[in-house]
Amino acid sequence: MASTAISAQGSVVAIGTGSGSAKTITAIALGNPTILTSTAHGFANGDVVTLAGLTGADASLLNGQTWSVRNITTNTFAVQLDTTGRTITAAGTATSVTFTSIANVRTFSGFDGSASEIDVTNLESVAKEFRLGLVDPGNFTLELDYDSANAGHIALRAKQVSGVLSSFKLTLPNATVVTFSGYVKKFSLGGGVDEVAKTSVELRISGAITGL
Repeated sequence: MASTAISAQGSVVAIGTGSGSAKTITAIALGNPTILTSTAHGFANGDVVTLAGLTGADASLLNGQTWSVRNITTNTFAVQLDTTGRTITAAGTATSVTFTSIANVRTFSGFDGSASEIDVTNLESVAKEFRLGLVDPGNFTLELDYDSANAGHIALRAKQVSGVLSSFKLTLPNATVVTFSGYVKKFSLGGGVDEVAKTSVELRISGAITGL
């Protein structure tokens, strides 16, 4: 059988550096995927939006998260979240995120977190018993050839200094878009004989990863 592996060559990593105007969400259709109604939203497949203002017991699954837009029509778009059986209602807003590409990425790795373990062992247990708690999404690491004039590198350094939570987007060559929010923990610089200057960037992910 021929391999169906996705090539890493051609991947693009980008950092959120701005936002567009908020579009009003007037209705939500729960399911898999979740479909949102926003009249003449103007989004394109692959755009990234931040959702806010939705209500209901499970609204936090969508609010404050960045999502890659898919399955667009003139007045609707979908996000890849299974909300079947959940309680979420409109209205709300969807605000597009403006991204700046990070140049000279040589390697990326991460999404390496795991769920916490909750010890539920009691006196009737015959062995240790556990439940899984919240998922720690982990880190995302980039190795770059440094370019002090590149807007993406400048933005990473500025976010590392400011400590502000930022949006990030990884686009694979097959059009898979993975989005997440995180902090720039480390932005180091190194070099050596017969080498180019290299930067190691460590991002601490905060919140859910979408599109993975």
